Amino acid sequence: MGSFKPSSSTMEVDLTQSNHFFSRLMKQKEMPVLIALLVLCVVLSFSSEFFLTSKNIFNVLRQFSVIAILAVGQALIIITGGIDLSVGSLVGLMGICTALLAGMGLPAWVIFIGVLLAGCIAGSINGLLVTKVRINPFIVTLGMLSIAKGVSLLITGGLPISIENAITFLGSGYISAVPVSVIIMFLVVLAGHIFATRTLYGRNIYAVGNNERAAKLSGIRVDQVKIMVFVIMGALCALSGIILSGNLSTAEPAAGTGYELDVIAAVVIGGASLAGGQGSIIGVILGAAIMGVLRNGFVLLEISAYWQVVTIGLVIIAAVALDSIKNRKQT
Repeated sequence: MGSFKPSSSTMEVDLTQSNHFFSRLMKQKEMPVLIALLVLCVVLSFSSEFFLTSKNIFNVLRQFSVIAILAVGQALIIITGGIDLSVGSLVGLMGICTALLAGMGLPAWVIFIGVLLAGCIAGSINGLLVTKVRINPFIVTLGMLSIAKGVSLLITGGLPISIENAITFLGSGYISAVPVSVIIMFLVVLAGHIFATRTLYGRNIYAVGNNERAAKLSGIRVDQVKIMVFVIMGALCALSGIILSGNLSTAEPAAGTGYELDVIAAVVIGGASLAGGQGSIIGVILGAAIMGVLRNGFVLLEISAYWQVVTIGLVIIAAVALDSIKNRKQT
């Protein structure tokens, strides 16, 4: 039997389809972020022999898991046109709540639900002040940052509280050599992606961010949407507080300090616009990964920790500047 040879027209169709797929892939908003992450990984793999070891890769994933979880909530808020500066302090406060409930000898599941409720209450307070009292989200969350930090210090006297409870498994446990915190991170990212892209609530978030007045006229309950994203953020702060305190079996009032900058940087690097209406959860996880890899690279290359702070500031300014330029071109 003679062998089958594809005709030239068939080969041309296949080539055209491949080119079309590649073209569509390159047009994805997350692609520049992915390319930047890959370039950064390649540079660090040549700069340090330890970078691509399995131990270091899991270490990087564990280190940026909390930032990624928080970035999912921050992205939803930023897409609506808001911002939350209280995330770092709330994480610290939720860690303290975890330690206090654990000290009462409560079961892990009761502690989990209790801390989650506390986070939702804190988030709802932010949301209600923004929507009902009409205070700018920047001011509201800046105030909450100070309140949460102050309450943490009042409760602890500035001293750490040890935790001896099964709840620490969420921060320090492993499942088949994979850190539990990393598994939780991917579950949160997956849930966030489905919520933002496959549900009516997700579409409403983008509608509010794109044009709040038009969203109101179309029947969307704008205030309800804004409160919802702040409650989600509060819940994720609670989850992050549990993970962070469980990682070291200790809750510290200073835990989470500065996280708001890392989280905002991850969201902005991931392609979200501070003007609202734009952004994706996939971009957010890539942005968080870049932040995690950057910090790990500084450690491996033995670069001063002070330069990390400078770099994060530069990255935020650069990302916002690029977003501003892109928005001007579109208008």
